[in-house]
Amino acid sequence: MIYTVTLNPSIDYIVHMDGLTLGITNRTVSEEYYYGGKGINVSCVLAELDLDSTAIGFTAGFTGEAIEKGIKNERITTEFIRLKSGMSRINIKIKAGEETEINGQGPDISPEELEQLMQKLDDIKDGDTLVLAGSIPSTLPDDVYEKMLERIDGKAVRIVVDATKKLLLNSLKYHPFLIKPNRQELSEIFGVEVKSEEDTERYAKELQKMGARNVLISLGGEGAMLIDEYGQKHKAGVLKEKVINTVGSGDSMVAGFVAGYEKEQSYPFALKLGSVCGNATAFLPGLATKEKINELLTKF
Repeated sequence: MIYTVTLNPSIDYIVHMDGLTLGITNRTVSEEYYYGGKGINVSCVLAELDLDSTAIGFTAGFTGEAIEKGIKNERITTEFIRLKSGMSRINIKIKAGEETEINGQGPDISPEELEQLMQKLDDIKDGDTLVLAGSIPSTLPDDVYEKMLERIDGKAVRIVVDATKKLLLNSLKYHPFLIKPNRQELSEIFGVEVKSEEDTERYAKELQKMGARNVLISLGGEGAMLIDEYGQKHKAGVLKEKVINTVGSGDSMVAGFVAGYEKEQSYPFALKLGSVCGNATAFLPGLATKEKINELLTKF
């Protein structure tokens, strides 16, 4: 089983406007709603790839109920901890020429509710995959990912971490199967400006020395690079099509990589499917669909 963790899920409310003027009433041209959170996105794309997953995390209030109902799928089992108070956040994305985001904080999570989530991790068995993705709510300790990995330490679990800075670095001692920084995050981690392909490879290998098995670096318009656990470098480009949406592309890449490796035990294929899924999301208003993924696979 593949488990995805989303500690601070959201409803993403996207509004399209001709322009935004402060201090007056503005009208939208169109609106969209998506159920967000990096782990949730991974589960949704895995479902499009015909893989089952269990989505865990926290939800609260009527927005939390909407998130759980909204991602309901025969291939997604939801086992969120329902919080006693507060509400799952709403993130507002205003597209009016320039793009502006207003992200909510999310609900408070008590130590007792965190322990309930930790107990869910006890169901994870040898051979399962655990995806830890995204930021954490301010009410949780900043070592929460580390504590989760400590909880399953000793089990033969394929760990995937898609997070930044300390959340990522503190996970490396547990030798995650896959991490997915981008070039900017590499620069922030090592305090240098990573620009060239050679520097990207060099610092990816530094993360391997620190414990990561496979390092997948998203390069935006340049595609992606994988340094696999055997030290081999693999590259994937991007397809030329109109980019509609970049939100969730990285999560889609993670889902595709996990699915590709699950299906064929091949790093080149995992990178290919991950790249296709990332591209598919970029070319659609929402997340990658099975139809778009299959279409792009014939072109990649």
